[in-house]
Amino acid sequence: MSYIKPTDFVQTMIDAGEAKTKTSTGDLLLRGTMAGIILSLAVVVAITAIVQTGVGLVGALVFPVGFCILSLMGFDLVTGAFGLAPLAKFDNRPGVSWASIFRCWGLIGLGNLIGSLIVAYLVAISLTMNFSIDPNAVAQKFIAVSTARTVGFENLGMDGWITCFIRAIFCNLMVCLGVIGGMTSRSVAGKVAAMWLPIFIFFALVFEHTVVNMFLFPLGMILGADFGIATWLNFNLIPTILGNIVGGVVFATIPLYLTHRKNTAPVNVASEVKAKNEAFSEEVLNAK
Repeated sequence: MSYIKPTDFVQTMIDAGEAKTKTSTGDLLLRGTMAGIILSLAVVVAITAIVQTGVGLVGALVFPVGFCILSLMGFDLVTGAFGLAPLAKFDNRPGVSWASIFRCWGLIGLGNLIGSLIVAYLVAISLTMNFSIDPNAVAQKFIAVSTARTVGFENLGMDGWITCFIRAIFCNLMVCLGVIGGMTSRSVAGKVAAMWLPIFIFFALVFEHTVVNMFLFPLGMILGADFGIATWLNFNLIPTILGNIVGGVVFATIPLYLTHRKNTAPVNVASEVKAKNEAFSEEVLNAK
């Protein structure tokens, strides 16, 4: 069977978290950059589908294609690292510290931002014929969406900030379940199906995703949206990052760890042999 049981894939989650904290700087940056590029293009596909059909659900149906591609290629989103990397620390893996976790988050996040900004600028060129014509219908949609989710939150003050934070929690619950979904099957088809479902939910419900927002809002500003970097950071990116951390760790990975990890503790063969030998020696002595 291609399905992998929770007691097995939770072990994979911990191993993956440990591996991410010990990956080289160059690899984390490169994998993060490529993930940012692919996910940004998936956003363009989704927004284009929404504009062409007038149905938001269609965009949600096609958006997961980018997540599936980058996951199968072994690229990294910081949102997935938010959930997986701390597991290695909770499991007391040697060499894993909070400093190594923050390093992992920072480098992957920087790579995601670099990739997102590259695609944002190039897509802006594509949508405006190298800035020679007015933004087309797809570009106008990007402007409207980015404005609503920055200025719209800013106009509500703290209520808007909290709303963004809560949406980000729900987002990374789904995104981390998507990451984990790829670990629940041995077949490509099974992995894609398991990843597609939670990513569809997050996009359909318009939750806030750190890497998507690294692309969406810079693109909006390049195309002429009426808000600045400070508004984007204070009323979207910062609460989104914080909410994604909470959603990934508290709601997605920790519950799986707590309920299934106790059944997956690795066997220390040397200790087990030593204990059996000691028990045998004691039996021999007692017999004498």
